[in-house]
Amino acid sequence: MQFGIFTVGDITTDPTTGRTPSEHERIKAAIALATKAEEIGLDVFALGEHHNPPFHPSSPTTLLGNIAARTERIILSTATTLITTNDPVKIAEDYSVLQHVADGRVDLMLGRGNTGPVYPWFGKDIRDGISLAVENYALLRRLWREPVVDWEGRFRTPLQGFTLAPQPLDGVPPFVWHGSIRSPEIAEQAAFYGDGFFHNNIFWPMSHTRQMVNLYRRRFEHHGHGPADTAIVGLGGQFFMRRNSQDAVREFRPYFDNAPVYGHGPSLEEFSAQTPLTVGSPQQVIERTLSFRDQVGDYQRQLFLVDHAGLPLATVLEQLDLLGEILPTLREGFAQGRPAHVPEAPTHASLVAASRQASVAAPVGLDDVTGRSPYAEAGEAR
Repeated sequence: MQFGIFTVGDITTDPTTGRTPSEHERIKAAIALATKAEEIGLDVFALGEHHNPPFHPSSPTTLLGNIAARTERIILSTATTLITTNDPVKIAEDYSVLQHVADGRVDLMLGRGNTGPVYPWFGKDIRDGISLAVENYALLRRLWREPVVDWEGRFRTPLQGFTLAPQPLDGVPPFVWHGSIRSPEIAEQAAFYGDGFFHNNIFWPMSHTRQMVNLYRRRFEHHGHGPADTAIVGLGGQFFMRRNSQDAVREFRPYFDNAPVYGHGPSLEEFSAQTPLTVGSPQQVIERTLSFRDQVGDYQRQLFLVDHAGLPLATVLEQLDLLGEILPTLREGFAQGRPAHVPEAPTHASLVAASRQASVAAPVGLDDVTGRSPYAEAGEAR
């Protein structure tokens, strides 16, 4: 079980002081959070992608490359890579380079993005969001797996004799998670390819999360990748901890009440009851997080959003210290009763080993897991 944190890189005024951090401060804060995450023993640091104020992560690979140079162990991921508005050729290049820089400590989460104006800024139409996600990812997979690509599709100019440079490290592309809150088509896409499915799990009731994850699991099994309970699942989550639960509620309330996303709506108590947000003591965070497994089954990755809504860096670092304290208990709790056949989250080392086995077992050009063409059912452009 992997544990980590993610940031969306928002630049939000602290409602208790009226101070708004600069872009420079927030960029440096992301680096500080990543290095702190490794220090306390977390497995993953993930960074969002946004191209509009009030966010800063418009170039995730630049920032993650800097973090790679400052860390040794932690996996560097994206909390969203916009598969819809980014050119898949550039995604393939950028993340291949990052993979080499980080010695394989890289995966990425693909998403459609939920900011409408971004689409026309990059020459796209938000009404094509799902189609763009399907076609662009089909091309991205080929770019990472085939030495020469000839391709023609609907949304970009054709490719003739294109060879990716550099090639993925050890010939193995970064592992891909498909992130979605509400789109069953994305759960189906993840299941078809046998990739991971990540549900953000911070704004909706757990009943909705359970439905989306169960859909992905059923389709994963349908497409021949293995039993449903072996599908690769990740969840988001968010908390605010203090030793005393009353202190946590009192301190976090003004940040919640004024947060750009959920402020001025349901009360903190209502939102906490309806979603996985946990504001309270470390023990309450432990119990709430461990309960996620009751809803979605054994899963592979748990990421927490901790640095949003204007929380100052010093406070966020304190949150990470508390997370580090309860991390062994969380690991132990998720390990108890976990069936032996449920896989761990993929790493570069495990993917390299699987690739070597698959190259012997499956003919060239067929899917590593099922032994059939990845285009057999999807009908993607080739």
